[in-house]
Amino acid sequence: MVGRLLDGRYQVRARIARGGMATVYLATDLRLERRVAIKVMHGHLADDAAFRDRFIQEARSAARLAHPNVVNVFDQGQDSDMAYLVMEYLQGITLRDLLKEYGKLTPEQTMDIMEAVLAGLAAAHKAGIVHRDLKPENVLLADDGRIKIGDFGLARAATANTATGQALLGTIAYLSPELVTRGIADTRSDIYAVGIMMYEMLVGEQPFKGDQPVQIAYQHANDQVPAPSAQNPAVPIALDELVLWATARDPEHRPRDARAMLDQLFETQNLIREGLGGVSTATQRTMVMPAATPAPAVHESGETQVLTRARRTGPVALETATKLSAASQRRRRRGFWMLGFVLVLLAAAGGTGWYFGSGPGAAVTIPSVAGKSIEDATAQLEAAGFTVGERVDVFDWKTAAGLVSSTDPDAGSAVVRDTPITLEVSKGAESLTVPGLAGLPAVDARIAITDAGFEVGEEPAAEFSGDVPKGNVVRALGADGAVLADGATYPERQPISLVLSAGPVPDVFNLPVAQAEQALKDAGLQVTRGEAAFDNTGEVPADNVLKVDPVLDANGAERAPVVGDVVTIHLSKGRDLVTVPDVVGAPWTSAKQTLIDAGLVPDYNANADTLPGLFEVAGVEPGSGTQVVRGATVTVLLTATL
Repeated sequence: MVGRLLDGRYQVRARIARGGMATVYLATDLRLERRVAIKVMHGHLADDAAFRDRFIQEARSAARLAHPNVVNVFDQGQDSDMAYLVMEYLQGITLRDLLKEYGKLTPEQTMDIMEAVLAGLAAAHKAGIVHRDLKPENVLLADDGRIKIGDFGLARAATANTATGQALLGTIAYLSPELVTRGIADTRSDIYAVGIMMYEMLVGEQPFKGDQPVQIAYQHANDQVPAPSAQNPAVPIALDELVLWATARDPEHRPRDARAMLDQLFETQNLIREGLGGVSTATQRTMVMPAATPAPAVHESGETQVLTRARRTGPVALETATKLSAASQRRRRRGFWMLGFVLVLLAAAGGTGWYFGSGPGAAVTIPSVAGKSIEDATAQLEAAGFTVGERVDVFDWKTAAGLVSSTDPDAGSAVVRDTPITLEVSKGAESLTVPGLAGLPAVDARIAITDAGFEVGEEPAAEFSGDVPKGNVVRALGADGAVLADGATYPERQPISLVLSAGPVPDVFNLPVAQAEQALKDAGLQVTRGEAAFDNTGEVPADNVLKVDPVLDANGAERAPVVGDVVTIHLSKGRDLVTVPDVVGAPWTSAKQTLIDAGLVPDYNANADTLPGLFEVAGVEPGSGTQVVRGATVTVLLTATL
């Protein structure tokens, strides 16, 4: 899931937590540019209509609540075969994490946290919602001090008797007696869970413990939660009474809803602050005193009479003794029946424990076989006690084709032995169509890449282009550096790198050298100077830029320069001038060589070369002493010497 884009909007970044029904991921909402938490239902539950409806119910339940102590729900949807829920992301820890770190909390800390929990729960109860799964794992403590209730996955509308359909739906340690025995939940069931949480915060452990869930459920159904001060004498009497009120076995004896308990919590806080809450030490506990001794009887004469032994043990006393004896026998009979019931229950619990602990119904954790061959994965699963069922081919960009991508149920899930495991075998990455990217602004191109199912790769240096505006895309490259044409197919989740335009290369022709070098450096290029050259056209003065060498690739072919390239400039040395020598009257043979040595090209009657000794120079054009550019043509007039 990490790296996946849900509904073209939510980019999954990391996994935060995993529960029995769903996995929670940290993601980025690309549309609103904010971090969110996304709860994704486990794949093997998606086909179960009951689980799917419960998942959707969580979104509807939480969306009806707008309270600072309830986690906000932003969105709910389905992407392919995955149902997901988008929630507010809180950076922090859970109450369970806090209890693991500190063991138990002070009464003041407990009351502060419970005030926030009850406030959020009161909003839910007012909206007609019963949470049904309150526990420390679902109380979030943000780094900025906010406290919120989350996970309304088991929430239902609160009626007088909301049936769960499953008596033990939820976490066993926080289930109320009526949920255990009758499968009935209302707002007072949430109050019972709050009371258990308060006990755990004050004492550092849960009131009921056992090796098997059935043992804990039995205690919830039949035993009264003890006072926290029995384990922690520092707990005030007022908090003792609040916990006992919330955890009364009879729902009629509990607060009717979270608002009623919150009001009493405020009263308790005031009592403790005023020093009236009492600390439950051995000398300060409230005790029930025995009935007072009857006052001495007064005779009609006014004299005090002394009761004799016979008088105090008359028929009434004998009748009372008989009743007490009968009551004692009844209690003993009930004790035998209760002992037998407990023994039967323990035997059933032991059998259940064996069946689910090491017997045929024992839960076994599915090992991870991702990345293994089908044969190796099958052997590992069968060795762990599972049977390998059907094989399903899936696209998986992270796993090579032909290897196992994952299993259904997922690796790490605890299921009973011999459960058929479906192998999901990778077909490799799915080929998707590359969107049109050339010419787009960089921001729009990156969004188009992620929306199409690809990753944005590392961008190479910007390339100078006179055709594409600066900051727009010149071309797109695949992972191998090859150009990706618009509309081509390319594997999903693979990187696409964008070559952006740096604009045109600055035109520095005929600029003074200092100005030219600064313009090129400002554009992101490095500058070096090549050999200067004459410009006999007279267009480029000395020390101005005469030309810039093209940039070549490794094969010697010309390519467009990119930011950071080194470019070579050549400066002008101005015009290369020479003086026409004085050769008038000189024999043609020597005059011709003199003109050539001076860097000039003589233009003369070619017949003179047949008998060079018969001719001499009569004149030149331009005339002797004139400055001309090297390589210029000089017209020579010859005359015969005969």
